[in-house]
Amino acid sequence: MHNEPPGWRTATEHALYGPDGFYTRQVPAAHFRTSVHASPLFADAVARLLLRVDEALGHPEPLDLVDVGAGEGELLTGVLAALRTREAAGGEVAARLRPVAVERRARPTRLDPAIGWQQELPEPGTCTGLLFANEWLDNVPVDVAEYDAAGTARLVLVEPDGTERPGPPVSGADADWLARWWPPAEDGADGARAEIGHPRDTAWARAASALRRGAAVAVDYAHRRADRPPFGTLTGFRAGHDCRPVPDGSCDLTSHVALDAVAAAAPGSSTLLTQRAALRALGVTGRRPPLSLASGDPAAYVRELGAAGAAAELLDPGGLGGFGWLVCEVECSAGPWE
Repeated sequence: MHNEPPGWRTATEHALYGPDGFYTRQVPAAHFRTSVHASPLFADAVARLLLRVDEALGHPEPLDLVDVGAGEGELLTGVLAALRTREAAGGEVAARLRPVAVERRARPTRLDPAIGWQQELPEPGTCTGLLFANEWLDNVPVDVAEYDAAGTARLVLVEPDGTERPGPPVSGADADWLARWWPPAEDGADGARAEIGHPRDTAWARAASALRRGAAVAVDYAHRRADRPPFGTLTGFRAGHDCRPVPDGSCDLTSHVALDAVAAAAPGSSTLLTQRAALRALGVTGRRPPLSLASGDPAAYVRELGAAGAAAELLDPGGLGGFGWLVCEVECSAGPWE
């Protein structure tokens, strides 16, 4: 007798994090490029945010910096480098800093020994500082629902080779979440799809609960209730290119995040904005250097021109600049964000 295949949430958990899973065996940077890899300006902006948080908290000791979904520790490495090259304030903060990477894979052998490494989130209420999650929530597994001709949302079941079939009607917490955050379009639902995001809401609420005081930031591909994609966003990613989502461990499996739903489940006060707006508020402008610099100091002109190009990529509203930022503040004001 053929066993019923699982839904996408269970299949993705196994395909990404199981014994032969994509993230168990693969180095993420070999397959896709995030803002962290695009330019050191991103880590420098996070360092500026950390300094804001430190100031708002009254310079606690230790000052926690937690990177959730840390990959190979690139962001923490970049933030430490940015702090160490700054004036006295940055060096003083670096001396009090307790940086910790949270990642389910093994610790990279060449990682700076100053960076802690753990596979589980910090316990609730144990951190004072900044918790940052760059492109983490899109890899928190979720189920997929598809509407049939009768308008019933059914769980999508999936074989290891990616073959799908309709499953039972969505019920319980899944149905409640869809009704609130991703209802079907009024002009007909047949074939429409949605990713059921409540596991991400729960994951972020748990991550942000690690803060006793401070700020928690989630950065990800995102959409809001008013502009949900009618057929969902689930896709695969391998070797720098989109591919068919197949839950066999051969590719990344990702879908955009309903960041407004995540915000509603988060502790403290929440701000939703684009990466473009957030980075501009943190001093990333993308301005080209004046042409007069080219004649006065050609080497400096070339450096600043390169930095402007990197900043433009981070700020591009049609690319990385269009990412969503969710900033949750717990007894801390890290803004302004305008």
